[in-house]
Amino acid sequence: MTTAPRRRACLVAGPAYRAGLVVALALAPATAWGQSLRGSQASLDRQNRAARQHDFTFISNGQQVRRFAEQGWLVRMRSGADFELHAVSYPYTRPEVALFVERLARQYRAACGERLVVTSLTRPADRQPRNASERSVHPTGMAVDLRYSPSRRCRQWLEVVLVDLEGAGLLEATRERYPAHYHVAVFPRAYAAYVDQLVDTRPLAAASLDAGDESSPYTVRKGDSLWTIARRLGTSVDELRALNELRGSRIYAGQVLEVPTGR
Repeated sequence: MTTAPRRRACLVAGPAYRAGLVVALALAPATAWGQSLRGSQASLDRQNRAARQHDFTFISNGQQVRRFAEQGWLVRMRSGADFELHAVSYPYTRPEVALFVERLARQYRAACGERLVVTSLTRPADRQPRNASERSVHPTGMAVDLRYSPSRRCRQWLEVVLVDLEGAGLLEATRERYPAHYHVAVFPRAYAAYVDQLVDTRPLAAASLDAGDESSPYTVRKGDSLWTIARRLGTSVDELRALNELRGSRIYAGQVLEVPTGR
C-alpha cells in the first residue's frame, strides 16, 4: 500500500510541522474533519472484516484477557509521560495498538501541551456497556477509546490526524457523543507496515552505534513484545527494530535481540 507523504508526516513530523498544523487548524472550518468521524455500519463492517482477517478472538471475560496477556498476544499498558490510563478496567491491548498510542500521545502532547487520556482498551464481552454495539471490536484488543478533550485546539489536532490515518486505511475512528470520546479501531498489520515505512533501518542502527551507545544481548521471554521490552529497558520500539534490523514487530520466545545499554 502506498501512503502519501502528507499522511506519513502526521506521526513523524517535527515541531515546526506540528506548530504549523495547529495554526492551520485554528483557521479551518470546524466541520471539515468532524463529518468524517460520525461512524457508520460500513465502518463497523471494516472493523469486523479486519478482526476476521487477523483471526482475532472476541474475548469473553477477564480470565481470557489475562490468558491472552500471558501468551503475549496482548501487552499491558501503563500511564506514562505522554498519556494517562483513566479508569481502564483491563489495561491490555494488541502490541500494535500500544505502539499507536505511544506514538500518537508523544506528538499529541507536543502539539497541544496535554497528555492523551485513554479510557478503554481491551474490553471483554461480559464488560461491554449497555449502549455498545454488538459488533464492537473492543473484545478483540484492537480498539482504544480516547477522551474528548475540553481544549478545542487539542480536539482539532487529534481529529485531523485520525481522519488522515483513516484515509490511509490504517484505522477506523468515530467520535462518540454519549459519553463523548473517540473510538479508534487500529488495523494491526496495516499500521505495522505503515511504521515500517517510517523506519530507515540501517541509518538508524548506524546512528545508534555512532553515538557511542553500547548494546547487549537480551533473550526474549514468553509474553514479551517489542513494546514491553522497550518500556522495560527505557528505549523505543523503533530503536529496537533498527538495532536488530527487524522489518516487522513479531518476535518469539528464545530469540536473542540486541538492546541498547550505557545510556
